[in-house]
Amino acid sequence: MSRTKMIAGNWKMNKTFSEGQALAQQIVNGVGDSSVATVIAPPYYLLDAVRQIIGNQSNVFLAAQNCHQESAGAYTGEISATMLKSVGADYVIIGHSERRNHFDETKKMLAAKVNQAVAAGLKVIFCCGESLAAREDEAHNAIVKKQLRESLFHLYEKEIKNVVIAYEPVWAIGTGKVASPEQAQAMHKEIRKAVGNAYSDRIAQDMTILYGGSCKPANADELFAQPDVDGGLIGGASLKATDFLSLINKRASA
Repeated sequence: MSRTKMIAGNWKMNKTFSEGQALAQQIVNGVGDSSVATVIAPPYYLLDAVRQIIGNQSNVFLAAQNCHQESAGAYTGEISATMLKSVGADYVIIGHSERRNHFDETKKMLAAKVNQAVAAGLKVIFCCGESLAAREDEAHNAIVKKQLRESLFHLYEKEIKNVVIAYEPVWAIGTGKVASPEQAQAMHKEIRKAVGNAYSDRIAQDMTILYGGSCKPANADELFAQPDVDGGLIGGASLKATDFLSLINKRASA
């Protein structure tokens, strides 16, 4: 088993240019030689600046928050996977619940985005997760497996190896709520089992699976202690360097 410990920061629509530069510099300075892979996902206009700040740091990576499902064309305001690759992005986040909910991203669209990212040579952080209603109806496992099957598991074995899965219980994003460590572990275990069924147990055991539901320093220790939680896709806590670095340190020591 060679799972990568990872903390990925999704800045969403936050930070001016100068604020983003300062935050990225604080993170890069604070990471040091951590064994944890650190991923920074700033808004598009900061990608090149953050890439320059990261420089040759071997354990810090650049991610974009989204890409378009086509390689080029008349799509005003959009950005392609090849464009992201050209400015030095290593990863792209696909399928975030905010994109699914606010921009009506469909399973077919997400599968196309995954294909574009893979073709461009980007690694993918693929998000999946259920609503509160689905959780209360005990349909959460079936819904998450369906999301993976319909938008991700069409990849070949050599391609799925470059995918990180992020489980984000939609009811715990931006609400201050958090899945219990037991709930997070149970879902991560189900996701790993689904990967094993679709590919192989070896690929499943090597797959990095992140928790993406209001993870912060106060609850990170219990979450990271779970055997199938390999790190976090961090929202609000990624906007403050001290909090984000604390999460990286907690993941390193767990």
